Amino acid sequence: MCRTSMASCLTCGEALRPEDRYCEACGAEGGMPSSPPAPISVEGMQDPPTAPTEGATCVRCGPPAGAGEEGLDAVDASGPSTLSAEGYCEDCGWPQPRPRDHVEIDLGVAAGVSDRGRRHHRNEDALALHVLGGDNGVPAVVAVVCDGVSSAERPDDASEAAARAGSAALVAALLDGMDPEPATREAMTSALAAVAGLAHAGERQAAPACTYVSAVVTAGTVTVGWVGDSRAYWVAASDPATPSSRLTVDDSWAAEIVASGVLGQAEAEAVPLAHAITAWLGADAGDVLPHVVQLTPEGPGIVVLCSDGLWNYLETAEMVAAALPAAAAEAPLAAARELVRVALQAGGHDNVTVAVLPFTGGRDA
Repeated sequence: MCRTSMASCLTCGEALRPEDRYCEACGAEGGMPSSPPAPISVEGMQDPPTAPTEGATCVRCGPPAGAGEEGLDAVDASGPSTLSAEGYCEDCGWPQPRPRDHVEIDLGVAAGVSDRGRRHHRNEDALALHVLGGDNGVPAVVAVVCDGVSSAERPDDASEAAARAGSAALVAALLDGMDPEPATREAMTSALAAVAGLAHAGERQAAPACTYVSAVVTAGTVTVGWVGDSRAYWVAASDPATPSSRLTVDDSWAAEIVASGVLGQAEAEAVPLAHAITAWLGADAGDVLPHVVQLTPEGPGIVVLCSDGLWNYLETAEMVAAALPAAAAEAPLAAARELVRVALQAGGHDNVTVAVLPFTGGRDA
């Protein structure tokens, strides 16, 4: 049974709920300290915006009569429309654009992009990125990508709660001097608690749920943790000493059947249940056993975290490497945008989220 805990404000220690954007005790944004302790300091932090714009009107029926766009179905637009908390017009039912439909986070040394895709009415993925400055002057990067389980209640809330709680706990543990590997495990425990806390009475059969993958990239190591089927890839630079590879193994029906030797990869992938996940974060997840791996690359490369909205089209590390721009290490935002573009151009059947984390160190770093 996993231990449950809440994230705490890194300035004053007050407990934070997953939805808290400011600490109620001291007012720190996201509970992040303005002057964290040496030798590590938080240099930058961005999380995806989620709150709907107050006072907005429906993009379909909200404008006054006669001011609508040509081609829209005839709708009574004689007065202001009412938008529901879920982001739908209560007059015509039309889904409204949301801040999370397209999110870009650029921290210079790392970047990420999350997009709703072409088929979904909302973005159920979430993304968080943090940069920490090390005592050797080389920044460390923390990234989390979560994908809400669409068959569960409020998958978008689940992914955001996990991304915020997991990334905050991971940063806090690193600030406390914890090594990346145990810090990664502790962060997933916090993310699980945050998602489980979203469940309502009577909702356990479809309690909010999501997958989770995180990475801590330092001067010498890459530490990845995951539950579910969001993935991490290592893409080596040219002439690599450490070849490109997939760093995660899906918690899925196909992966477990292949590992048991019952079916081969191609046979398992042909079964309709192939991509059904067997582990997730949520109140109904049971005993969650987080996976953690650590890589010590011998040369530079790129760590790519992604939801299945990308890997459904770019399955292997070689395919991800081929799609990455040559200048990904110098321009991670452009690289993340390009991978998302590839997924959208290929069909965009799902939400797609990508984080690009350059690794510039090596064995001698």
